[in-house]
Amino acid sequence: MEKPELGAGSVLNQWEKGGRKLTKWELCRVVKELRKYKRPNQALEVYDWMNNRGERFRLSASDAAIQLDLIGKVRGISDAEEFFLTLPENFKDRRVYGSLLNAYVRAKSREKAESLLSTMREKGYALHPLPFNVMMTLYMNLREFDKVDAMVFEMKQKDIRLDIYSYNIWLSSCGSLGSVEKMELVYQQMKSDVAINPNWTTFSTMATMYIKMGETDKAEDALRKVEARITGRNRIPYHYLLSLYGSVGNKKELYRVWNVYKSVAPSIPNLGYHALVSSLVRMGDIEGAEKVYEEWLPVKSSYDPRIPNLLMNAYVKNDQLEKAEGLFDHMVEMGGKPSSSTWEILADGHTRKRCIPEALTCLRKAFSAEGSSNWRPKVLMLSGFFKLCEEESDVTSKEAVLELLRQSGHLQDKSYQALIDVDENNSENDAHDHESDVLLTQLQDDL
Repeated sequence: MEKPELGAGSVLNQWEKGGRKLTKWELCRVVKELRKYKRPNQALEVYDWMNNRGERFRLSASDAAIQLDLIGKVRGISDAEEFFLTLPENFKDRRVYGSLLNAYVRAKSREKAESLLSTMREKGYALHPLPFNVMMTLYMNLREFDKVDAMVFEMKQKDIRLDIYSYNIWLSSCGSLGSVEKMELVYQQMKSDVAINPNWTTFSTMATMYIKMGETDKAEDALRKVEARITGRNRIPYHYLLSLYGSVGNKKELYRVWNVYKSVAPSIPNLGYHALVSSLVRMGDIEGAEKVYEEWLPVKSSYDPRIPNLLMNAYVKNDQLEKAEGLFDHMVEMGGKPSSSTWEILADGHTRKRCIPEALTCLRKAFSAEGSSNWRPKVLMLSGFFKLCEEESDVTSKEAVLELLRQSGHLQDKSYQALIDVDENNSENDAHDHESDVLLTQLQDDL
């Protein structure tokens, strides 16, 4: 897929026109790679291409499960449900039901997820850890930690062995409750389970929770265990180490891990640079973050706006809007595409300068930027903008942003709508959701 902008279907057509007869095995390998590199749109396009050639490609229940998962990610719940209903009954096995459950959980559709789990129980499809793990992740996201315990209890009652994911989610749940003792008790159970070998995710989860609870020494001990369990060419643990050492505030260890990472990896992806820049910014080392940004520019795989966004956000918070705008101009010159978050940062900067027209222009661009359907304005930024509008008696500008929120469907979320009028930082919940999303992603990748 050297030219992904053409679309998977066009690329496959070109291959075949060039005399290459593609097999189902080859195409499934392509799908697997695209899913691995988080390109669900293109992976789904490959399946669409195969579906349009039904006489050549006979798809299985396993293919249906993967398609359903991709449809849920790319086109949403309604399309996933419609696809499920069109499947023949003999295709609707535990994997297909598991994919639909994943889709509901990803959308935080609690009632539908709980109803589907009941159906899976009746059909005998809930006799393995995966559906329980997925539901535990849902309850984590909803901060209903007692329900996580209930899922574990049911598994034990039904003699369903907890797997590594079950334990890792349970650990995260106990940590989110703020109970070091309970989390460590779960870890002891995990160590005594002969079928379980704690992995790097186990210790990164524990480190995250120790950091939240102010247990710095225990957090650093857990991080050393993360590093000891890195195997092969797996880069992801290094990204967690960089992020978590930033949260601990240990710059010496942060740079040591970075140097180790550079010595073992032939190249470092954008996510690695993002993790380091993010940590340095959070530690207040803007100069260090700027140096890493400059180091990234000549080796970048593509211009990822999330990396300069970190610096722009820091400049705005330090009342350096001009510097943020200068970096924005540099981004555009380098061929980077400003994301919705980029425009939101500039809107925040103009709001802090009490410049409503400029802030409104940036917000309009944020709502129209590529990928804006996956973005939602931060509550704190909107609260600040609305407060400024009220202070300046600018009803028109406030209504313009509310209309953008209505058109994008964000105001259908009543909890989000209520928060817009609350001027408080909700970053702790954001971090918690990120931890749960990581666990859910790992479960989905296991399909």
